[in-house]
Amino acid sequence: MTGTALLFDGVGKSYPGLAALDDVSLAVGRGEFVALVGVNGAGKTTLIKCLLDFCDADRGAIEILGIPHRETRARRELAYLPERFNPPYFLTGRDFVRHMLRLYRTPYDEAQAVRTFAALDLDPAALGRAARGYSKGMTQKLGIAACLLSGRSLFVLDEPAGGLDPRARAMLKNELRARHRAGGTIFFTSHALGDVAELCDRLVVLHGGRVRYAGTPAEFVRGRAAADLEAAFLDCISEP
Repeated sequence: MTGTALLFDGVGKSYPGLAALDDVSLAVGRGEFVALVGVNGAGKTTLIKCLLDFCDADRGAIEILGIPHRETRARRELAYLPERFNPPYFLTGRDFVRHMLRLYRTPYDEAQAVRTFAALDLDPAALGRAARGYSKGMTQKLGIAACLLSGRSLFVLDEPAGGLDPRARAMLKNELRARHRAGGTIFFTSHALGDVAELCDRLVVLHGGRVRYAGTPAEFVRGRAAADLEAAFLDCISEP
């Protein structure tokens, strides 16, 4: 696939006493698998909130699939998972997925929902259980399942592996790889640099609200003469 899925051009966002984003410019191509990495407070979630028009950027421009991000039609191919995902506690898994797919304008298919739950190591019986009885990991899998079932081609996922055990995390990676192989674009935040090295075409290091690096994981490690991605990351963010 060709073209740009996401474009940030000189994006800035400040809060009283804090510059959360400072002249952030980066592009994610269609069909790319890109990770946004950084320490807590680096500005990752703020950048995603600006992308989705949940908060106003003070300056700069953002486009989704070549369309200004504030236009509703820009998000027609986008599925989003927030960092802190909390479904309505009174809905069953099935009801939640149905409601989400209605918003995505995608028909609900019970067999496909069962397959997706199983692929994420979530018991399909959870479709009939209220979310109030879900564990943290089950809740996270429910949010991921709704995104994967959306039929969208652009996935923006904020810490999707948060709260998942090792088996579920491995199964999630398999599902993300499958979406990527099918031509999907994936832009996600992660603290697990091992996963980033394993999955991604490129990573973007955001530190202090600025882009410190954008390129392939292998080039990042080589350019820093580091032993691995973690060492390269620590070296990068230690610079003044």
